[in-house]
Amino acid sequence: HNKPEVEIQTSKELLREPVLIQNSNGPERCLIESSINSVRVSYIFKFEEADKVEKMLGKEFLGYLQKRAVDFEILRRIPIEGHSFSFLITNRHVDRLSKKKIIAFITFFMIFIESEISDLKISINARGRSIASEYMKQYS
Repeated sequence: HNKPEVEIQTSKELLREPVLIQNSNGPERCLIESSINSVRVSYIFKFEEADKVEKMLGKEFLGYLQKRAVDFEILRRIPIEGHSFSFLITNRHVDRLSKKKIIAFITFFMIFIESEISDLKISINARGRSIASEYMKQYS
């Protein structure tokens, strides 16, 4: 019954002070909560305060990934409130995976999500321009 203390919070003595890392140039921020046997890393992307298309793409894409959270092992299905996504890393993960690989995965995940959402938005805009130009050809 080795449950992650950062999730169940049965004793304040087992929890460490949370660390908040905020991007001074934008709304992105990372909250790191740790305890005796687990760490929860939660992140807010810039798309949370972006235009409607980028916000919709971000929510849909993250929802798709969170439905497959079992495949990612450390990704939580439901992020903590107010965040785009959360990772839960337990002592079992650290025993089985190296710390460097866990950190590399989290870093890659954050970079990948932002670039993928940006690419999707560019693709949608290009498709919209193409459709609009074909539609306008009818009237010229």
